[in-house]
Amino acid sequence: MINQSHRTLNILEFKRSSDINEDFLRVKDDEANEQHKSIIEALKAAAPEWTFEQLNFAAGIRGAVVADDCYNKLERLNVQEGEKDKILLAHVQRICEAH
Repeated sequence: MINQSHRTLNILEFKRSSDINEDFLRVKDDEANEQHKSIIEALKAAAPEWTFEQLNFAAGIRGAVVADDCYNKLERLNVQEGEKDKILLAHVQRICEAH
């Protein structure tokens, strides 16, 4: 998501993971950050006046979604309060359909 007036670029990454392990969010977060590290560093070097932030959304293959984590990331994207529940519900529904 690009916000030209604030010179920010949010890079959204969506991951699926085994949710057998409680720590699946941290594992997928670390994996996604490492995967895109060089791209974000290149963007920062090319446009130092901009802010780049990667937000990773992880869902378990058994349908697990950590609501607090999702809500916190939607907050960082400045999603309005009334829309957060709708987005989370749609996200969970798509995960269940894919499963």
